[in-house]
Amino acid sequence: MSGWMSYFTGSRRNTQEGARDAIVGLRQQLLMLEKKEEHLNKKIDDEMKKARANASTNKRLATAALRQKKAHENELDRIAGTRLTLETQVNAIESANLNAETMLAMKKGADALKGIHSSLKVEKVDQTMDAIREQMDLTNEISDAISNPVGMGNMVDEDELAAELEALEQEELDDRLKGADHVPVHTPASPVANGRERVHAQAEEDDEEAQLRQLQAELAM
Repeated sequence: MSGWMSYFTGSRRNTQEGARDAIVGLRQQLLMLEKKEEHLNKKIDDEMKKARANASTNKRLATAALRQKKAHENELDRIAGTRLTLETQVNAIESANLNAETMLAMKKGADALKGIHSSLKVEKVDQTMDAIREQMDLTNEISDAISNPVGMGNMVDEDELAAELEALEQEELDDRLKGADHVPVHTPASPVANGRERVHAQAEEDDEEAQLRQLQAELAM
């Protein structure tokens, strides 16, 4: 079974612990190598001082010091190579662990979607949407019914009103035409007749004033 498969089949914790232990061990080894480098650098400095001190007086000792210095430098080169290898391995383990965690999260997400979609069929979605549309239509009908005024069953037909109004207008027009046919012909009165009418009207007005004064007198008694 591959590492990826085992990661998802029950040994995830063991894999995590193994990765963590490996990283801890590698970093401890790196710290030890750093201390070794510090020790070698100190020895290189000591051998260099010894070579300088004996360069003129004791060439054999100076040469031995330089040879030892060179050996320490070679050891430093090997340690540097080892450190690079360990650091690369640590980075690889950390990246692999991160990738594994990412894949696990993605797998959980995929499983969640699969579980949701297993109970969410297209047919059920269509049925649900149809039910929603049906209820929305019912809601609109109820809203329309509530918003209509009370007694809406006695609504007046606008066309019927227009026809009745037109009939009334026609009837009024007919009455006007009939009235025009029966208007008597007016002939101007003669000046004498007009004078008599004015005299008669003035006599009636004087009689009314006399009667009014008589009534006022009776009331005053």
